[in-house]
Amino acid sequence: MSHETILFETREHVAILTLNRPERLNAINATLRTEVSEAVREAHADDTVRVLIVTGTGRGFCSGADLSAVQSGVRGTLPPPANQTERLDEDGWVGRWARMWHRFDKPVIAAVNGIAAGAGMSTALAADLRVGTAQTRFKTVFIERSLSPDSGMSYFLPRIVGYARAADLIFTSRSVDADEAYRLGLLDRLVPHDALLEESVRLANEMTQWPPLALRVSKRVLQHNFEAGLDDAMKYESVGLGLGRRATNDAREAMMAFAEKRKPNYTGT
Repeated sequence: MSHETILFETREHVAILTLNRPERLNAINATLRTEVSEAVREAHADDTVRVLIVTGTGRGFCSGADLSAVQSGVRGTLPPPANQTERLDEDGWVGRWARMWHRFDKPVIAAVNGIAAGAGMSTALAADLRVGTAQTRFKTVFIERSLSPDSGMSYFLPRIVGYARAADLIFTSRSVDADEAYRLGLLDRLVPHDALLEESVRLANEMTQWPPLALRVSKRVLQHNFEAGLDDAMKYESVGLGLGRRATNDAREAMMAFAEKRKPNYTGT
């Protein structure tokens, strides 16, 4: 399927979603939102996909909402709704955008190839891991538009860097370079710029070697228990263990491969 604003490919068990509006630093417009949502749904439905990588073309990862699409008036601070459903959605597209990334049931790696600003920064924050290079930059930007954070930033950012550092970045809207981003935890890996995608795929492949159901359940348990109390967390862990054991073939293969000192071959069953 051809796309206007994204590139989408799979490499064995890794799906790569590339935002492809380099002339606008991959800013989010209605078409890009629709095509990204379709690609994420496709990756979700494809059981051969075990990890999703999201990145951008050109100098930007994603510069946020495309302000060239802004209409006149106060409500024209974001791209216009793509359809009538969006007009009736009290969260708007930004709420669905945040939930789409966070609820994706397989690990997501953001390969942050350049500037990540506004909703583009939120997109990177919603990933499970972020890989960057010396050209990576983060900027919250919302306050410069007389806006409070949206697209999940107020949720993700303080959980990654802590409240005070999140307040610093949001209230000042200062640019954060790659070295500081790594120190703050905004980036989990720093790699050479020319090797960004290669290193991100390598990281993804470290994950795809494990049983796919266990990988998905581990993500679900980790997300749930990040905010849960201990008793609730232990109950949810037990549920997760039960789900993992249902993949009887992979569970048996894991034990046999360990005993036979060979690489396991997981099928997701």
